[in-house]
Amino acid sequence: QVQLVESGGGLVQAGGSLRLSCAASLRTFSRLALAWFRQAPGKEREFVSGIVRSGDSTFYADSVKGRFTISRDNAKNTVTLQMNSLKPEDTAVYFCAAAYSSVYYSSTAYDYWGQGTQVTVSS
Repeated sequence: QVQLVESGGGLVQAGGSLRLSCAASLRTFSRLALAWFRQAPGKEREFVSGIVRSGDSTFYADSVKGRFTISRDNAKNTVTLQMNSLKPEDTAVYFCAAAYSSVYYSSTAYDYWGQGTQVTVSS
């Protein structure tokens, strides 16, 4: 059973930055494609960013391109989302997700999920 634990959420003013981290309890971490999703109140969960197993390819939603950066450290079993130039519309609960296949934009493709961390951006 894979356990994913997110950290790093919080309250920040518009234009500020936050760094989210997700730690996975699995020795085969390098076999997992990883992604970040977010869900705002009353809205569906949406894809934010993803990274393939090797870390060579990354994917971003149009709404965060140029502002967010995803990275992974397979030696430390962690995936990180650096969020810069935050906007009030980035406010949501952010979830880390993992899949043994590849990066997909659909949340249904992921096998494992973290509990989520709240990100609130004030205007």
